[in-house]
Amino acid sequence: MSYRVRYTKAAKEDLQRLYNFLLDHDLQAARRAREAIGKSMEFLRDFPFACRTVTPDNPFLREMLIPFGAMGYVALFEIEDNETVTILALRHQREEDYHS
Repeated sequence: MSYRVRYTKAAKEDLQRLYNFLLDHDLQAARRAREAIGKSMEFLRDFPFACRTVTPDNPFLREMLIPFGAMGYVALFEIEDNETVTILALRHQREEDYHS
């Protein structure tokens, strides 16, 4: 079964913020980061339950580590139903926490 991956408005803003940060410093790195995140979202289409849970109270709220360079990114997502995975937020691993 393949899930549909959708983004909340906040997650889309996170993605744009992360891309813009890299774009200001290195165009090629920004492109590679976008590709790494995109490949990870493809993985979620097939294997959302393979990612770690955030809290024991909610097995459907999960995080996925996205390798990129020495660190990477973290995607917070929720498995909504048997067909949909919703990306709630994205952050760089060096960021303190998800943005509200």
